[in-house]
Parts: sequence; C-alpha cells; structure tokens
Amino acid sequence: MKNFKKIAAILLVVLMTVALVACGGKTEKTEDATDAPAADGQKYVIASDNAFAPFEYLDTETNEYVGIDMDILAAIAEDQKFEYEIQNVGFDAALNQVQSSQADAVIAGMTITEERKLTFDFSDGYFDAGQILVVPADSEIQSLEDLRGTTVAAKISTQGAEYAQSVAEEYGFEVTTYEDSPTMYQAVIQGTNAACFEDDPVARYSIQSQGLELKVVGDVINAKPYGFAVKLGENAELIEMFNTGLANIKANGVYDEILAKYGY
Repeated sequence: MKNFKKIAAILLVVLMTVALVACGGKTEKTEDATDAPAADGQKYVIASDNAFAPFEYLDTETNEYVGIDMDILAAIAEDQKFEYEIQNVGFDAALNQVQSSQADAVIAGMTITEERKLTFDFSDGYFDAGQILVVPADSEIQSLEDLRGTTVAAKISTQGAEYAQSVAEEYGFEVTTYEDSPTMYQAVIQGTNAACFEDDPVARYSIQSQGLELKVVGDVINAKPYGFAVKLGENAELIEMFNTGLANIKANGVYDEILAKYGY
C-alpha cells in the first residue's frame, strides 16, 4: 500500500511538471505573436473603380485592369513587400466596401477632401486633378452660365457630382447622376444631358483615346490631390507603407515612368 501511495505521489509530481512546462510554452508563443509586425504575411483587399481611364480600366485584350492607379499600387507593393487583392467594383461601391470593412483600402482617383477625412485616413497625394465641364463636340455651351435650363450629368459620389450640385441652383440647371463614366459620357453624346462634370485628366484621356464626340470647355475647377485611403482609424500600417513606397518610387524614377506610360 505504501509503495502504491509513493508511486501515485511521483506520478502527480510528473504530471504537474508537464503541465507547467506546457503553460510556459503557450505563454512564450503568445508573446511572439504579439511582437510580430501587424502586416507580416497579411494580404490586403483593395477596392477600386472599374471604368476611370487612365487610372483604372479594363484592357479588353488581356481582360485585366490597368492604369496609373493599378501601376502605382503594384510598384509600391513590390517596394514594400506586401501582397494585395484588387477588386474593381466601381467608385461608389469601392467607398462603401471600405466603410463596411469588406475591403482594407481604396485607390480610385479619389480626391482628398476635408469632408472625406471624417470617414477615411488618406495617404500623401499621388496625383493632382480638378473637374472640367464636358459637352458634345458640336455644343455651343462655353461656360456655366450657358447651362441654365438644362440637365447636367455627374458620376455618383464624386467631386464632380458634389460640385455640380453645389452650383446647380445658382446657374439654373438640374443634376442627374450615373454609376460610371462611360454611361455618363454616352448620356451627353446622345443628348440626354447637355453636359457633364468629370475629372480633367480622365475626360481628356477618354476623349482622345476613344474618339468620343465630346470636348472640354472652361477652366479646371477645384484642383486637389488624389489619395489612397483606408477606413478612419484602421490599417495605419498600410498607409505608412504606401507613403514610404510612394516616396521611394518617386526617388528611383518608377513613378515618372508610370505617368509617362499614360501620357503624363
């Protein structure tokens, strides 16, 4: 009986020792995970527009999305060693995906504004652009004053739409919004709308590259920088990597090569 008690006591000590070692191993592993960089091994989901040439648009020959935004993002990701999955869902949908945490970030020719800073954290600006008035090639419209009594098109959730709505009452026109730029252009070409507001580089590129029967009139309005953006208060490491990578590709000439590829 004494031997049995002695054996039982020894087994109890062994079991307790094993348990303590196991607990020690678990604690050490948790500390290692906490110390690891937040972005280590993470693949980011990045939303974008689906028709905003030359910043993002579908190359029908390769069936892949290309453009200034796509190339800048790829160059920065390579420089900073992070992986990403792009989702070209349209501008308004891209903003909504980030706001609802379905995507980690958005790059879509998105103008940095004080109002948007209430919802998003932005990178440094990577391209400056403003809005321009676009009319049919044979139109006599020359300025905002000539829009009185007409209906003007704009793309939903964009700076063009915001500007159009802000001056509509002053200049006596109504505003109709569309989901994407190609649909908006066709509405103007076909006479459904008298004009539209679009980002100047996008309008000029589309007219020239696609031979659209449109022209730009007047001055560029409200020029501001485009920014890469994340949901307010989230993915700070991604903004930091974007800014660092942007500075690097500007310094090594890759940024200028990308712009030159698209005529800038």
